[in-house]
Amino acid sequence: MKPILKLLSASVFLLLLTTSFQTQKEWTDLLDKNLSKWEIYQSYRHKVGYKGEVLLDANGKPVPPIGYNKNEARVFSVEMQNGEPVLHITGEIYGCIYTKQDFENYDLKLKVKWGNKKWVPRLNEPMDSGILYNSQGPAGVDYWHSWMLSQEFQVSEHEKGNSMGDYWCIANSQADVRVNYSPKKDSLKFNPKGEMITTGSGKNFIMASGNYESPKGEWNELELISFGGKSLHIVNGHVVMALTNSSYKEDNQRKPLTHGKIQLQSEAAELFYKDIQIQNIKEIPAKYAAYFER
Repeated sequence: MKPILKLLSASVFLLLLTTSFQTQKEWTDLLDKNLSKWEIYQSYRHKVGYKGEVLLDANGKPVPPIGYNKNEARVFSVEMQNGEPVLHITGEIYGCIYTKQDFENYDLKLKVKWGNKKWVPRLNEPMDSGILYNSQGPAGVDYWHSWMLSQEFQVSEHEKGNSMGDYWCIANSQADVRVNYSPKKDSLKFNPKGEMITTGSGKNFIMASGNYESPKGEWNELELISFGGKSLHIVNGHVVMALTNSSYKEDNQRKPLTHGKIQLQSEAAELFYKDIQIQNIKEIPAKYAAYFER
Protein backbone atom coordinates (compact mmCIF):
# COMPACT_ATOMS: atom_id res chain seq x y z
CA MET A 1 0.00 0.00 0.00
CA LYS A 2 1.30 3.48 -0.89
CA PRO A 3 2.33 5.71 2.08
CA ILE A 4 -0.42 8.24 1.34
CA LEU A 5 -3.07 5.48 1.32
CA LYS A 6 -1.68 4.06 4.55
CA LEU A 7 -1.90 7.50 6.14
CA LEU A 8 -5.49 7.98 4.94
CA SER A 9 -6.51 4.52 6.16
CA ALA A 10 -4.97 5.15 9.58
CA SER A 11 -6.71 8.53 9.79
CA VAL A 12 -10.11 7.05 8.92
CA PHE A 13 -9.64 4.24 11.47
CA LEU A 14 -8.66 6.75 14.17
CA LEU A 15 -11.68 8.93 13.33
CA LEU A 16 -14.07 5.98 13.54
CA LEU A 17 -12.52 4.81 16.80
CA THR A 18 -12.72 8.30 18.31
CA THR A 19 -16.33 8.78 17.14
CA SER A 20 -17.35 5.40 18.58
CA PHE A 21 -15.69 6.24 21.90
CA GLN A 22 -17.40 9.64 22.04
CA THR A 23 -20.79 8.09 21.25
CA GLN A 24 -20.40 5.59 24.05
CA LYS A 25 -19.41 8.36 26.48
CA GLU A 26 -22.62 10.31 25.75
CA TRP A 27 -24.57 7.79 27.85
CA THR A 28 -24.42 8.17 31.61
CA ASP A 29 -24.99 5.17 33.88
CA LEU A 30 -27.46 6.01 36.66
CA LEU A 31 -27.15 2.75 38.59
CA ASP A 32 -24.26 1.59 40.76
CA LYS A 33 -24.00 -0.74 43.73
CA ASN A 34 -24.32 2.13 46.23
CA LEU A 35 -27.31 3.92 44.64
CA SER A 36 -25.08 6.99 44.75
CA LYS A 37 -27.20 8.93 42.23
CA TRP A 38 -30.52 8.29 43.96
CA GLU A 39 -32.52 9.28 47.06
CA ILE A 40 -35.31 7.28 48.74
CA TYR A 41 -38.83 8.15 49.85
CA GLN A 42 -41.19 5.74 51.64
CA SER A 43 -44.79 6.46 52.58
CA TYR A 44 -46.97 3.63 53.96
CA ARG A 45 -47.89 -0.03 53.89
CA HIS A 46 -51.28 0.60 52.35
CA LYS A 47 -54.23 -1.61 53.23
CA VAL A 48 -57.22 -3.04 51.38
CA GLY A 49 -60.02 -0.49 51.13
CA TYR A 50 -57.80 2.57 50.81
CA LYS A 51 -59.59 5.43 48.99
CA GLY A 52 -56.94 8.12 48.78
CA GLU A 53 -57.67 9.55 52.21
CA VAL A 54 -55.08 10.82 54.69
CA LEU A 55 -54.27 7.92 57.02
CA LEU A 56 -55.29 8.49 60.64
CA ASP A 57 -54.18 6.81 63.86
CA ALA A 58 -56.47 5.56 66.67
CA ASN A 59 -56.75 9.13 68.00
CA GLY A 60 -57.77 10.56 64.63
CA LYS A 61 -54.42 12.24 64.01
CA PRO A 62 -52.62 11.98 60.63
CA VAL A 63 -50.09 9.16 60.47
CA PRO A 64 -46.71 10.52 59.33
CA PRO A 65 -45.05 8.78 56.36
CA ILE A 66 -41.86 6.81 56.91
CA GLY A 67 -40.11 9.66 55.09
CA TYR A 68 -37.04 10.56 53.09
CA ASN A 69 -33.86 8.49 52.87
CA LYS A 70 -35.15 5.68 55.04
CA ASN A 71 -35.18 2.18 53.64
CA GLU A 72 -37.45 0.22 55.94
CA ALA A 73 -37.60 -3.52 55.15
CA ARG A 74 -34.82 -2.96 52.58
CA VAL A 75 -37.39 -2.29 49.90
CA PHE A 76 -34.62 -0.90 47.68
CA SER A 77 -31.32 -2.72 47.24
CA VAL A 78 -28.69 -3.40 44.59
CA GLU A 79 -27.49 -6.91 43.80
CA MET A 80 -24.42 -7.62 41.68
CA GLN A 81 -25.32 -10.16 38.99
CA ASN A 82 -22.72 -11.25 36.42
CA GLY A 83 -20.63 -8.27 37.42
CA GLU A 84 -23.35 -5.66 36.85
CA PRO A 85 -25.61 -3.85 39.34
CA VAL A 86 -29.29 -4.83 39.40
CA LEU A 87 -31.81 -2.79 41.35
CA HIS A 88 -34.21 -4.93 43.39
CA ILE A 89 -37.48 -3.30 44.50
CA THR A 90 -39.54 -5.59 46.74
CA GLY A 91 -42.69 -3.42 46.58
CA GLU A 92 -43.53 -4.09 50.23
CA ILE A 93 -43.91 -0.40 51.12
CA TYR A 94 -45.20 2.30 48.79
CA GLY A 95 -42.61 4.87 47.77
CA CYS A 96 -39.81 5.42 45.27
CA ILE A 97 -36.19 6.02 44.59
CA TYR A 98 -35.61 9.26 42.72
CA THR A 99 -32.60 10.82 41.03
CA LYS A 100 -30.64 13.49 42.83
CA GLN A 101 -30.28 15.27 39.51
CA ASP A 102 -32.94 17.18 37.61
CA PHE A 103 -33.11 16.19 33.91
CA GLU A 104 -34.45 17.97 30.82
CA ASN A 105 -34.37 16.92 27.15
CA TYR A 106 -33.11 13.36 27.38
CA ASP A 107 -33.29 9.77 26.22
CA LEU A 108 -33.60 7.25 29.08
CA LYS A 109 -33.09 3.53 28.55
CA LEU A 110 -33.46 0.75 31.09
CA LYS A 111 -34.41 -2.90 31.43
CA VAL A 112 -37.04 -4.30 33.77
CA LYS A 113 -38.41 -7.71 34.71
CA TRP A 114 -40.89 -8.96 37.30
CA GLY A 115 -40.16 -10.84 40.49
CA ASN A 116 -42.69 -13.14 42.15
CA LYS A 117 -43.95 -11.29 45.23
CA LYS A 118 -47.06 -9.13 45.55
CA TRP A 119 -48.28 -7.27 48.61
CA VAL A 120 -51.47 -5.85 50.10
CA PRO A 121 -53.48 -4.06 48.78
CA ARG A 122 -52.74 -5.44 45.28
CA LEU A 123 -52.65 -9.18 45.88
CA ASN A 124 -55.40 -9.72 43.31
CA GLU A 125 -54.27 -7.02 40.87
CA PRO A 126 -51.70 -7.04 38.05
CA MET A 127 -48.10 -6.43 39.09
CA ASP A 128 -47.59 -2.71 38.86
CA SER A 129 -44.90 -0.04 39.10
CA GLY A 130 -43.83 2.93 37.02
CA ILE A 131 -41.22 5.36 35.77
CA LEU A 132 -42.25 8.85 36.88
CA TYR A 133 -40.62 11.68 34.96
CA ASN A 134 -40.54 15.49 35.02
CA SER A 135 -40.93 14.98 38.77
CA GLN A 136 -41.05 18.17 40.82
CA GLY A 137 -41.81 19.29 44.36
CA PRO A 138 -42.31 17.21 47.51
CA ALA A 139 -43.18 13.51 47.55
CA GLY A 140 -46.61 12.45 48.77
CA VAL A 141 -48.86 14.79 46.76
CA ASP A 142 -50.54 12.01 44.76
CA TYR A 143 -53.50 9.70 45.47
CA TRP A 144 -51.30 7.20 47.32
CA HIS A 145 -49.40 9.92 49.21
CA SER A 146 -46.20 8.38 47.86
CA TRP A 147 -44.83 10.33 44.87
CA MET A 148 -44.04 13.74 43.41
CA LEU A 149 -46.00 15.66 40.81
CA SER A 150 -44.95 13.96 37.56
CA GLN A 151 -45.91 12.08 34.41
CA GLU A 152 -46.02 8.27 34.50
CA PHE A 153 -44.68 5.71 32.06
CA GLN A 154 -46.53 2.78 33.60
CA VAL A 155 -44.69 -0.50 34.17
CA SER A 156 -47.48 -3.06 34.47
CA GLU A 157 -48.41 -6.61 33.60
CA HIS A 158 -50.69 -6.92 30.59
CA GLU A 159 -53.85 -7.74 32.48
CA LYS A 160 -57.20 -6.11 33.37
CA GLY A 161 -56.73 -3.32 30.82
CA ASN A 162 -53.18 -2.52 31.89
CA SER A 163 -50.09 -2.71 29.69
CA MET A 164 -46.45 -1.79 29.80
CA GLY A 165 -46.20 1.84 28.68
CA ASP A 166 -49.65 3.10 29.73
CA TYR A 167 -49.88 6.73 30.85
CA TRP A 168 -51.10 8.06 34.20
CA CYS A 169 -51.37 11.63 35.45
CA ILE A 170 -49.64 11.85 38.85
CA ALA A 171 -51.16 14.47 41.16
CA ASN A 172 -52.37 17.33 38.91
CA SER A 173 -50.19 16.71 35.86
CA GLN A 174 -51.64 16.96 32.36
CA ALA A 175 -50.66 16.31 28.74
CA ASP A 176 -52.20 16.26 25.27
CA VAL A 177 -52.51 12.87 23.58
CA ARG A 178 -54.27 11.35 20.55
CA VAL A 179 -56.72 8.61 21.48
CA ASN A 180 -59.55 6.31 20.47
CA TYR A 181 -62.05 4.81 22.88
CA SER A 182 -61.25 1.18 23.64
CA PRO A 183 -63.98 -1.08 22.21
CA LYS A 184 -63.68 -3.48 25.16
CA LYS A 185 -63.69 -0.94 27.94
CA ASP A 186 -64.94 2.60 28.50
CA SER A 187 -61.41 3.96 28.51
CA LEU A 188 -59.05 5.87 26.24
CA LYS A 189 -56.35 4.20 24.16
CA PHE A 190 -53.42 5.89 22.44
CA ASN A 191 -53.76 6.08 18.66
CA PRO A 192 -51.38 8.39 16.73
CA LYS A 193 -54.22 9.10 14.26
CA GLY A 194 -56.91 9.59 16.87
CA GLU A 195 -58.58 12.63 18.40
CA MET A 196 -56.38 14.96 20.45
CA ILE A 197 -57.53 15.32 24.06
CA THR A 198 -56.12 16.87 27.22
CA THR A 199 -55.70 14.53 30.18
CA GLY A 200 -56.83 15.32 33.69
CA SER A 201 -60.38 16.14 34.82
CA GLY A 202 -61.35 12.45 34.91
CA LYS A 203 -59.14 11.45 31.97
CA ASN A 204 -56.17 10.46 34.09
CA PHE A 205 -55.35 7.11 32.45
CA ILE A 206 -54.52 6.39 28.80
CA MET A 207 -53.98 2.82 27.63
CA ALA A 208 -50.91 1.98 25.58
CA SER A 209 -51.53 1.35 21.87
CA GLY A 210 -50.64 -2.33 22.22
CA ASN A 211 -49.06 -5.04 24.33
CA TYR A 212 -45.36 -5.69 23.64
CA GLU A 213 -44.35 -7.03 27.05
CA SER A 214 -41.83 -9.87 27.20
CA PRO A 215 -42.88 -13.18 28.78
CA LYS A 216 -42.86 -13.26 32.60
CA GLY A 217 -39.34 -13.56 33.97
CA GLU A 218 -37.66 -12.08 30.89
CA TRP A 219 -36.20 -8.59 30.61
CA ASN A 220 -38.14 -5.81 28.89
CA GLU A 221 -36.23 -3.00 27.19
CA LEU A 222 -37.91 0.32 27.93
CA GLU A 223 -37.07 3.72 26.51
CA LEU A 224 -38.41 7.13 27.51
CA ILE A 225 -37.69 10.10 25.26
CA SER A 226 -38.54 13.50 26.75
CA PHE A 227 -37.93 16.75 24.89
CA GLY A 228 -39.54 20.19 25.14
CA GLY A 229 -42.75 18.95 26.72
CA LYS A 230 -43.06 16.01 24.29
CA SER A 231 -42.48 12.43 25.36
CA LEU A 232 -42.50 8.91 23.92
CA HIS A 233 -43.02 5.62 25.77
CA ILE A 234 -41.22 2.82 23.92
CA VAL A 235 -41.54 -0.86 24.92
CA ASN A 236 -39.21 -3.42 23.36
CA GLY A 237 -38.75 -1.15 20.36
CA HIS A 238 -42.44 -0.25 19.89
CA VAL A 239 -43.82 3.25 20.45
CA VAL A 240 -46.93 2.79 22.61
CA MET A 241 -47.54 6.39 23.76
CA ALA A 242 -46.78 9.92 22.52
CA LEU A 243 -47.59 12.94 24.67
CA THR A 244 -47.29 16.68 24.05
CA ASN A 245 -47.67 19.83 26.16
CA SER A 246 -46.54 18.21 29.40
CA SER A 247 -47.91 20.45 32.12
CA TYR A 248 -49.64 20.70 35.48
CA LYS A 249 -52.67 22.61 36.60
CA GLU A 250 -52.36 25.36 39.20
CA ASP A 251 -54.88 28.11 39.97
CA ASN A 252 -56.94 26.86 37.02
CA GLN A 253 -54.04 27.43 34.62
CA ARG A 254 -51.73 25.01 32.77
CA LYS A 255 -48.06 25.48 33.54
CA PRO A 256 -45.14 23.72 31.81
CA LEU A 257 -43.82 20.48 33.29
CA THR A 258 -40.81 19.85 31.06
CA HIS A 259 -38.02 18.86 33.43
CA GLY A 260 -37.48 17.20 36.79
CA LYS A 261 -36.22 14.16 38.61
CA ILE A 262 -36.88 10.54 37.63
CA GLN A 263 -38.71 8.30 40.12
CA LEU A 264 -38.94 4.50 40.09
CA GLN A 265 -41.99 3.34 42.06
CA SER A 266 -42.44 0.76 44.75
CA GLU A 267 -46.10 -0.23 44.40
CA ALA A 268 -46.86 -3.61 46.00
CA ALA A 269 -45.02 -5.68 43.36
CA GLU A 270 -41.50 -7.09 43.20
CA LEU A 271 -39.38 -6.16 40.20
CA PHE A 272 -35.82 -5.62 39.00
CA TYR A 273 -34.13 -2.90 36.93
CA LYS A 274 -30.74 -2.83 35.24
CA ASP A 275 -28.80 -0.98 32.51
CA ILE A 276 -30.30 2.37 33.53
CA GLN A 277 -28.69 4.92 31.19
CA ILE A 278 -29.47 8.48 30.13
CA GLN A 279 -28.16 10.95 27.58
CA ASN A 280 -29.01 14.52 26.63
CA ILE A 281 -30.67 15.11 23.26
CA LYS A 282 -31.11 18.22 21.12
CA GLU A 283 -34.33 17.16 19.38
CA ILE A 284 -36.83 14.35 19.05
CA PRO A 285 -35.08 11.70 16.92
CA ALA A 286 -36.09 12.06 13.27
CA LYS A 287 -37.58 8.56 13.08
CA TYR A 288 -40.17 9.56 15.70
CA ALA A 289 -40.95 13.08 14.43
CA ALA A 290 -44.14 11.97 12.68
CA TYR A 291 -45.80 11.33 16.04
CA PHE A 292 -45.84 15.10 16.64
CA GLU A 293 -46.49 16.52 13.17
CA ARG A 294 -50.29 16.47 12.96
